Amino acid sequence: MERAGVCGRHDLDHRLMEEFSAGMVLSGYLQGCFPMAEPEGTIFWYAPDPRCVIPLENYRPARSLRPVLNRGTFEIRLNTAFEAVMRQCARPRSDSDSIWISEQIIEVYTQLHGLGYAHSVEAWYEGELAGGLYGVSLGKVFFGESMFHTVPNASKVAFHYLILRLREKGYRMLDSQIMNDNVKRFGATEISRKEFMAVLKKNVSLEKHFI
Repeated sequence: MERAGVCGRHDLDHRLMEEFSAGMVLSGYLQGCFPMAEPEGTIFWYAPDPRCVIPLENYRPARSLRPVLNRGTFEIRLNTAFEAVMRQCARPRSDSDSIWISEQIIEVYTQLHGLGYAHSVEAWYEGELAGGLYGVSLGKVFFGESMFHTVPNASKVAFHYLILRLREKGYRMLDSQIMNDNVKRFGATEISRKEFMAVLKKNVSLEKHFI
């Protein structure tokens, strides 16, 4: 779900994206691929093997997060600031971070949001957007894209409520795409592309379940 600075194209099966539109991106997700932009703006398809997923049944909130959840520190909203969440996710976390969320990606994913396929889970604190995440929902599969926070624990709380939402709606898979330390703490694991595609084909569709 958090890809900046994690790996280069040489680690993945990738192909240059010749066309970049909402319809093409939906087609890519249906086939188990996702886009990332290079710093100069070129966009490539990626299909990593192994694939990182977060089993919905394995997630448990960290003990340190439970008081934050119990106090209701953050107000959780869905889809009220989708583009703002994307733009926050696009900001580099450090000098070594690569920026893979380009303006073109923001534009197309905002179109997907308007079509009801891309969603944001937002954590608000004292009336301000403090953290959140966004992803693409197709059938009973949620493809997590990225998350951010400007207030401690905000993204963790947003993720917690994402899991609750996916469980409530009967989702079968949360795709986190590439393993990194950030998603490990949420219970991420790696499976082969063959296994990933088997689960995907059984559960992915253009049906809308998230909202």
